This record gives sequence, C-alpha cells and structure tokens, in this order.
Amino acid sequence: MWPFGGKDWNVVGIMYEKPDSYSINANRAKGRSADTVKTRVKVHDRTILWVVYNQKGGIVETGPGRGSHHISNDKVKELEKVLHTNHSIREILRILESGKSNKAAKKLVWGGYPKKSAPEE
Repeated sequence: MWPFGGKDWNVVGIMYEKPDSYSINANRAKGRSADTVKTRVKVHDRTILWVVYNQKGGIVETGPGRGSHHISNDKVKELEKVLHTNHSIREILRILESGKSNKAAKKLVWGGYPKKSAPEE
C-alpha cells in the first residue's frame, strides 16, 4: 500500500474474444490512476467481468462489464466463482505483484467454455 492508504491495485478484465475463447487483460495501477484504469476496464465493449485485486491477491471489488451480454448470466456467475482459484488469473497476478511488469495479458484457460455443438451431417 502507498503511505496514507493510497491505492495499489491489480485491475483485471476478462475479455470476450469469441464464444470459446476469452482473454485476461490486467494492469497494476497506483494512486488516482487506479480508479481511471478500473473505469476503463468496466466500460470496455468486450469486458465480460472486471475484478480489482489488492497486492495480496484479495478481491477489492468485482462486477460484470459492458460486454457481459456476449455470454449467458450463468457463465458470468461461473467465472465469478473461479476468480480465486483459476490458474491463468493467478499467473497474471503473480506477474503484476512481482513488479516485473505493470501490464499482463493471456488467454483464459478454464473448463467453463460453452460446448461446441456437433456438426450436422
């Protein structure tokens, strides 16, 4: 934390790429820019879910993004349930928390993607 209780957040956006592929885009933001980064992630057209983490990995706040209409509400709820345990998200947080970079992105790996329908013959 910054002196006097300032913000030092990891802002994570789960972004819609296509029905069976989402990405994780994350930024470490400090001070006043933390609120700006959070707002930009929340209102992005492809953000399914946004999460603000502190530097100890605890969730400060979370919510559906402007792009949550791309998937069902059930899938958004499933994503919310795995925010603490998903390996892809944890890996991104480790990068940000280590200070190696203040930005990180990767494909979200999880078992909750919608099943592809079998091709018709």
